[in-house]
Formats: sequence, C-alpha cells, structure tokens
Amino acid sequence: MSLYECVVIARQDIAATQVETLTDDLTNILTAQGGQVSKREYWGLRNIAYRMKKNRKGHYVLLNIDAPSVAVKEMERQMSLNEDILRFQTVRVEELEEGPSAVMQSKNQRDERPRREEGDRPRREGGYGREGGYSRGPRSNEGAEA
Repeated sequence: MSLYECVVIARQDIAATQVETLTDDLTNILTAQGGQVSKREYWGLRNIAYRMKKNRKGHYVLLNIDAPSVAVKEMERQMSLNEDILRFQTVRVEELEEGPSAVMQSKNQRDERPRREEGDRPRREGGYGREGGYSRGPRSNEGAEA
C-alpha cells in the first residue's frame, strides 16, 4: 500500500462537529477498501488566501493515509461530489510524518508566547499631530500676497 497526505478545506459556515463527521465519512471510505488513516489533525478555522465559492475562511483537516490507490481515488471522487468541501489535495509521500505537523507546531509556539502588557512597549516620540512631528493641517501661507 502507498502512503499519502491529504489536506481538506471545508466551508466556513459548517460546525466543527460537522467537519469531524465529514472526516469520519472519509475515513470509512478508506477503511472499507482496505486502507487506514494513521493521523487526523484538525487545524481549525483559518483564513484562505483568496475567496473560494464565496468563502474567505475554511476548516482545515490533515489526514495521513496508508491505503491502495483505488481507495484514495474513491475518497477523492466522494470529496469532489460533497458541497461542504471547498478544496482538497492528496500527495503521495515516501514516509508519514510522526508527531504534530508543522502547522500544529507553529500554533503551539504562538500560544506559548508571553502576552505583552500595557507598559511593555516603549512610547513613540513624534508622529502626526504632536509637537516636533508632522502636521496634517493646511500649509501656512507665508510669503503669499493677500
């Protein structure tokens, strides 16, 4: 059997529980034809680079698959018929990644960063509308004839 990674983007207006049900359906398609899903990661509701079918966000899911190509093709066929799935991409890989994916690792690092407090950031000097800075007001008419 071959190894695959599949990323699925589901519509933004469905609930996370519906995304889990959708992922379960895809897993059942693969297992019915002799394959298995070794890892499922829900990446959450994320922004999309451009609008897809009037959606600016989507629920992202990663699947690590060990299945024959016939099962993967059937899963892709079912995904193309499903209206809740905006896009999907399945890639054949040499080996499946162990542990959390790069997306989940960066998400965890971002969550662990300490938050800034009100007084942590130094105050800026100058700027618009302040003494010694730039002014947005009308230019003075020095030297203009009245």
